[in-house]
Amino acid sequence: MKRLVITEKANAARRISTILSDGKQETGKVDGATVITFNRGDDEWSVIGLRGHIIELDYPEKFNSWSSVPPEELITAPHEKIVKAKSTLTAIRTLAIESDQIIIATDYDREGELIGLETVRLAGVDMSKVERARFSALTKVEVENAFDNLTKPDARLADAAEARQIIDLTWGAVLTRMVSIYSGQLGRNFLSVGRVQSPTLRLLVDRHEEIEGFVPDPFWLIKGEFGDEPFAGEHSDNPFWKKEEADGKMEICQGISSAEVADFKVEERDDYPPSPFSTTILLTEANRIGIPPGTAMKLAEDLYTSGFISYPRTDNTVYPKSLSLKGVLNRLSDSEFSKEVEEILSQEVIRPSRGKRMTTDHPPIYPTGVASSKKMKGDKWKLYELVVRRFLATVAPSGRVEARSCLLKVGEEDFHAKGQVLLEEGWRRYYPHYRFTEVRIPDLVVGDSIDIRSISLEQDETKPPYRFNQGSIIQEMENLNLGTKSTRHDIVGKLYSRNYVQGKSLMPTPSGTALVKALEKYGGQITEVEMTARLEEDMGSIAEGEKSLDYVVKESQEMLSDAVEVMKANQKEIGDEIREALHEQGHVGPCVDCGGSLTIKRSRRGNFIGCDSYPDCDKAYPMPRSAMVQTTEGLCEVCGRPELRVIRRGLPPQEQCVDPECRSNTERTDLGPCPKCKDGTIRMMYSRAGKRFAGCSTWPDCDQTYPLPLRGRIDVLAQSCGECGSPIIGIGEKTQCINTDCPTRPKRAAKKPAKEKEKKATKKKA
Repeated sequence: MKRLVITEKANAARRISTILSDGKQETGKVDGATVITFNRGDDEWSVIGLRGHIIELDYPEKFNSWSSVPPEELITAPHEKIVKAKSTLTAIRTLAIESDQIIIATDYDREGELIGLETVRLAGVDMSKVERARFSALTKVEVENAFDNLTKPDARLADAAEARQIIDLTWGAVLTRMVSIYSGQLGRNFLSVGRVQSPTLRLLVDRHEEIEGFVPDPFWLIKGEFGDEPFAGEHSDNPFWKKEEADGKMEICQGISSAEVADFKVEERDDYPPSPFSTTILLTEANRIGIPPGTAMKLAEDLYTSGFISYPRTDNTVYPKSLSLKGVLNRLSDSEFSKEVEEILSQEVIRPSRGKRMTTDHPPIYPTGVASSKKMKGDKWKLYELVVRRFLATVAPSGRVEARSCLLKVGEEDFHAKGQVLLEEGWRRYYPHYRFTEVRIPDLVVGDSIDIRSISLEQDETKPPYRFNQGSIIQEMENLNLGTKSTRHDIVGKLYSRNYVQGKSLMPTPSGTALVKALEKYGGQITEVEMTARLEEDMGSIAEGEKSLDYVVKESQEMLSDAVEVMKANQKEIGDEIREALHEQGHVGPCVDCGGSLTIKRSRRGNFIGCDSYPDCDKAYPMPRSAMVQTTEGLCEVCGRPELRVIRRGLPPQEQCVDPECRSNTERTDLGPCPKCKDGTIRMMYSRAGKRFAGCSTWPDCDQTYPLPLRGRIDVLAQSCGECGSPIIGIGEKTQCINTDCPTRPKRAAKKPAKEKEKKATKKKA
């Protein structure tokens, strides 16, 4: 029997072939496409990997003209499917003719189901020969089980994915063209608008406005410090919103030297483990340890196809009963986590933690293979370790916490104190990413008196809400049913790439804010979360068989038509509002050389600051490298040119003149004369990757460079080293030559060869 297997990607094809053939496969070419072949029993197998969708959904060419085709015509315009990988499709056709069975082995989700079905349909395959292999991990057990228990493809699941393709293409094309045309932003400067993107951006704009418009309210807290083993307590009426009330309570407490213990309780409670990883929780936790969601998702997919973790696109937070947790632990027993695994396996019973969401398509994300930090480096290892440690935490025992609370009487005034101490680490031993803050309260006896060390009145004020970061906005999108587990990180990435947001804490730019405000006023509810969430629910109902693809697409067209009518009636207002904001975003300040205006310009080599009077005035300045740059209304005190606010990771924000050669800048960046060429100046600089270093100002004529600390303040001392002539800088309270090879720099002990270390260790053991 001849079998043809179609996978979603080439590395998945290699992995599946290796498992099914026990590593005895061969690689060749069919019609220019790579095909892996092997024999398994009496059967001949061929495995071919796709590159995701080999078909692209688009409009026919006649609809591509923005100037001649009204955007509203795209709402009901037909779509066409364009083949992107013709050689792959030709190879599938050739192999399918000879095959007795075609097995779709793409990722088991909506998108994977569509990729597989659209491929075999376009190839003209006899659908009676088509089967489906469903698996959640590329391990030997899962893959062999999937191919031993084949099912039929799920057309409803594929329809749900196709509905999303059609709806997102239509909404994106129509709204993007309308807004770009109304605001005059055409060509490369077009303004992107999307069905999910725009409501998400509105969340960020609303939060920004809430923060910017926040008016803090003052309040007062009465705090006390008590006992020989000092602990803190607060007045039971805290906070006080009127100072006179707080002052009155303080007067009552004055002159009292001891407090009576009116109540004292000690309780022990369980400290429960966290829930297993869903996609959203994984991306959120990855962001906390410095891996952005987009990067984390790519790394997770690579770890999955390499057999190290289970399928990374899942909403599930409950391990299925079919998953052998001890089996996973036993696999990890021969890893760098062997000590932790041994401890967890020593439990009499393993009871995993459970989250709130349980689905049947894929389990939560867990480790499926053993990796090594010696072979796997950087963020990839960090993410793998995060998955392993989260799994260990979910099958580890609960911790134990001792909680203490007491009520103290200071005269007639009540003070409360609460404390907590970790008695047993439990799961925290294996997952160090959640901090536990201990607050100790000594043993107290009801009725006893304890000394009052101090009672103070402190003023504070209410704080605005936190800005969203990439992790928290993805969580909020999930809560509001915006997008899917597979698309949310891409939506956030688009907001950055379109320059609608900036920074680690997502701050909307003027253009992002203007776009949201214009659509909020004149966009017919397209920024409303409810409209997008409703469409998400409808697409989910297709997979459940409750609604058809055609019904949901038609419903979305009607919703879009209503929004378009509102926008057409207000196109001037939309255009004016966005144009004004774009001018504000790009405007830097006056050009002192000609009286014109300096604005941020785009070029193929990147953004720069130039005069609008060009070519009459050719003044131009580079944008600060690898930094978030904000315009200000300030002018340089030295030269009168505009100032920019420059924000770099690990450094405080800094206002600086647009002219890098201005004395106000060179006094902060020029470290001293170059000892190599004698003509240039050694200057603090930044690479494209954001790394700080020192280099000669005459580069490329002189290539002298020095490494610098990546974070923290560096003081310019205008001194040269007496030994090597390189500049001397101040770092904190220390001064040092920047030349790492200078005799004045302390030498690091040379690393001993591994063999020498092994010999020493052997001698010690002996």
